[in-house]
Amino acid sequence: MDEMIRAVTVYALPLIFAITLHEAAHAFAAKRYGDATAFVAGRMTLDPFKHIDPFGTVAMPLLLYFGTQGAFTFGYAKPVPVDFGALRKPRLHSALVAFAGPGANLIMAFGWLLLATIVEHQSGASGFLFEMSEAGIRVNLLMFAFNLIPILPLDGGRILNSMLPRALAYRFSQLERYGFIIVLALVFLRMLDWWIVGLQNIALLVLQVVALPLLFLFR
Repeated sequence: MDEMIRAVTVYALPLIFAITLHEAAHAFAAKRYGDATAFVAGRMTLDPFKHIDPFGTVAMPLLLYFGTQGAFTFGYAKPVPVDFGALRKPRLHSALVAFAGPGANLIMAFGWLLLATIVEHQSGASGFLFEMSEAGIRVNLLMFAFNLIPILPLDGGRILNSMLPRALAYRFSQLERYGFIIVLALVFLRMLDWWIVGLQNIALLVLQVVALPLLFLFR
């Protein structure tokens, strides 16, 4: 039990940051490209309490973590309201607003990677801060890959929808009402492992290459 409690405390801060900044990034991008809906609703903020969903941000990650004996955890926040029709260039800017969330997770994963390297150099690959840094990398890369699954209402689905011809995009958008059920079913059947694991590995490799010049300073 002590080990479980430690694991929860290790993951708590990275998960809250990952979810909060993901949603805030959507809001900031939407405001940048012409839609102030999230701003007016008070969601263009880094205050986690504005984004936290009691079930998706707290209960669900804990249930998944304990239910899988620490093998998997995931969470979500209250979706940021975006009026895609209000964006200055709806199709292009919809894709950019959608990518802002996963993009924020990628940047956070990079930050946690640098912190893990600094901590490892200073005190070795152990200790609470190093474990938290590794948790931050894992959580953010998972959110990056999961949210880019090209199925609505996920961010990847919105990006794909903005790239499709208008007639096909309309038909694709009709699946949004069933999208989350489809995604959960595919995840449960392990049919998306290749996407999630593959994209995480590619993203981590890219981050390691980008960080290489900085990492040399701590070797």
